[in-house]
Amino acid sequence: MSNTTTKQRTIAKEITLKGVGLHTGENVTLKFVPAPENFGYAFKRIDLEGEPIIEADANYVVNTQRGTNLEKRGVRIQTSEHVLAALVGLEIDNVLIELNAPEPPIMDGSSKFFVEALEQAGIVEQNAMRDEFIVKDVISYKDEETGSEITIIPADNYQITTMVDFGTKVLGTQNATLENLSDFKSEIADARTFSFLHELEMLLENGLIKGGDLNNAIVYVDKEISDSTMKRLEKAFNKKKLSVKPNGILDNLTLHQPNEAARHKLLDVIGDLALTGTRIRGKVIANKPGHFVNTQFAKKLSKIIKMEKRNHVPQYDLNKPPLMDIHQIMDMLPHRPPFLLLDRILELSDQHVVGMKNVTMNEPFFVGHFPGAPVMPGVLQVEAMAQTGGILVLSTVPDPENYLTLFMKIDNVKFKQKVLPGDTLIFHCSLISPIRRGICHMQAYAYANSKLVCEAEMMAQIVKKK
Repeated sequence: MSNTTTKQRTIAKEITLKGVGLHTGENVTLKFVPAPENFGYAFKRIDLEGEPIIEADANYVVNTQRGTNLEKRGVRIQTSEHVLAALVGLEIDNVLIELNAPEPPIMDGSSKFFVEALEQAGIVEQNAMRDEFIVKDVISYKDEETGSEITIIPADNYQITTMVDFGTKVLGTQNATLENLSDFKSEIADARTFSFLHELEMLLENGLIKGGDLNNAIVYVDKEISDSTMKRLEKAFNKKKLSVKPNGILDNLTLHQPNEAARHKLLDVIGDLALTGTRIRGKVIANKPGHFVNTQFAKKLSKIIKMEKRNHVPQYDLNKPPLMDIHQIMDMLPHRPPFLLLDRILELSDQHVVGMKNVTMNEPFFVGHFPGAPVMPGVLQVEAMAQTGGILVLSTVPDPENYLTLFMKIDNVKFKQKVLPGDTLIFHCSLISPIRRGICHMQAYAYANSKLVCEAEMMAQIVKKK
């Protein structure tokens, strides 16, 4: 994980869209509402008692039959992907989506109208920095049954390539690529959803496609069409006459691009991966993507992201000259060997301090802790963090050499890993509240080998030497 230099964004004001739900055929009102920092995306069902909220989270995905459907405590949102794709595509981080029905309006089957509405509302910067999941390793998910596979590899920005192969003559293999989110609006947003005639017949038979007047789906005719089917289609789609074009699609609409199907699949991938809840920096390669494989991959990614957040280890360049060396530390701290447990200060601000200690076999405590199995005592790790914090407090007085720092309280101490000879310890201490009357309340972490080894809340006071 990293905090990028980019700030989070939301919309400037509320904006409303109206349309019909694809599967329900009912009129739907959707309202985009500005949301606070670190809110992410969530849906609110204002038609239900208590106006329940469902976060856009991969763990709420219940089925992916026709679109990505979320459910939380029995409350559902159907076909969330086109709306979410628009939000990610415009790099908006925090928005509440209010609906008076279980599914957003289908509009023309793309993200175009959502993008236009969001741009009309205006996009504003917030204060908090955006969290980004930086892909360092190859991560993939494969659905053995269908051969669909999604892989993500390291890259400088979020990129997506989709490869679509439906094994039908009418829609062979197609590819689409988005190299930069800034091109989403012009290249991907208006790609419409599509279906095959055989799927459409099934949906019509089961009464499942009520809102699909034929301007919101490209229909690929993958089989001979009988007169009776054609009549049913004309009736269902309220058209006097339908026919099949030479390129194998019904003549209800014209393709925007020859690879519109692959572009729409790419749009779906962006919408489904929004369910990880975090911005992604990496290149996604999706072979035969579909909502099932997309959301399984989103679940896998969000687990990895959660783990990384939990074990987030800041990186420091130890080759850079330190801010303070051992002599400057000794000018400020009263501690002396063998009880000076700090070698360098790497960073110092009025809110935080970062220190470093090299642990060697020459430490006096290894003689007795433990013979034949040297382990650095946890209490000394806490002491080393406290000395690092001491630098932060003492840097607030003009004559630090005339003060001592004394412990007042230690809370929530946890030891996560052993510290052994040869480890380089990095200490990070930051203020929980401002320093008052020489009393300092800090959250401290110690890291070694890219892992958290120890953490504690500490309170200390500086007092004048007698």
